[in-house]
Amino acid sequence: MKVYPIKFSPILKEKIWGGEKLSKVLNKDTTLQNVGESWEISGVEGNISVVSNGLYKGKSINDLIKKFKGEFLGHKIIEAFGENFPLLIKFLDAKTNLSVQVHPDDKMAKKHHNSFGKTEMWYIMDSDEDAEIILGLKKINTDLLESISADNVNDVFNKEKVKQGDSYFIPAGKIHAIGAGVLAAEIQQTSDITYRVYDWDREDDKGCKRELHTYMAQKATKVFQSNGKCKYNLKEQNTSNLVDCDFFTTNIFNVKGLNQRDYTASESFVIFMCVEGKTQINIDGYSEFIAKGETILVPANCESVVFNAQNAKLLEVYIKPSNSDTKKIAS
Repeated sequence: MKVYPIKFSPILKEKIWGGEKLSKVLNKDTTLQNVGESWEISGVEGNISVVSNGLYKGKSINDLIKKFKGEFLGHKIIEAFGENFPLLIKFLDAKTNLSVQVHPDDKMAKKHHNSFGKTEMWYIMDSDEDAEIILGLKKINTDLLESISADNVNDVFNKEKVKQGDSYFIPAGKIHAIGAGVLAAEIQQTSDITYRVYDWDREDDKGCKRELHTYMAQKATKVFQSNGKCKYNLKEQNTSNLVDCDFFTTNIFNVKGLNQRDYTASESFVIFMCVEGKTQINIDGYSEFIAKGETILVPANCESVVFNAQNAKLLEVYIKPSNSDTKKIAS
């Protein structure tokens, strides 16, 4: 397989809670209104990413997996997931609050949807003053999910103020919501299963409220002691780990000047999401730039990558093969 920094055409999604930051701040080319999500790399059925640059331009991510298999994803990842791309990579803009929701774990998702579960993480790229997120219940009582209203919502859910640079891990089963004014990068398992528990009593343009999934949310909800905030100490030209879980590993990488990274032992594709600044990426004589709000994928058979930036921050995402041994769920 030809190794170079592969870009994909973003798949933009209008949402009832979406805004204009994906186009105005992250420079996504769109005429859509209220754009809430940019699916940067997706293998979700009906939303398959297509290469936008280089030799494989016009090919879908599924085409590359089918043709190159382990060279593209990593041999152990192919063994674990088959020809299913295991991650969904997004940018999100919440002009208003997202619904309060929860996702099933692998076991529940397999039983009810023949799907993977949904563990995810957020990196806050920008936030309005006093912007908040919801993380978990204040009381260990899922019966509370049956009677949420504007009068008691603040008594039911934990809220936390966020700022640029904050990052959170949201395992499957954790109640959560991104609040108004937050622009975030999201890394998650390949799944689009969401159980809504509260939607702020809002109505769509036809006067209808969106469906809630209270019963399934109660079954999916788990109790966590931590709020999931990632602790890290980022230094120039180094990476710092944000999340290391069974489904993905995410590091944050501060590039200043030239930096060469060795991936000969990674055994996984690597994704870079630019969350600040701009950097040049060089692989085997092929050069590509990514700026804030752009994403590239480096195939698993890549040996080294050279970065060159005045000052850029990247999320580095991959899967540890040792964590993918038993993850094959859906065919």
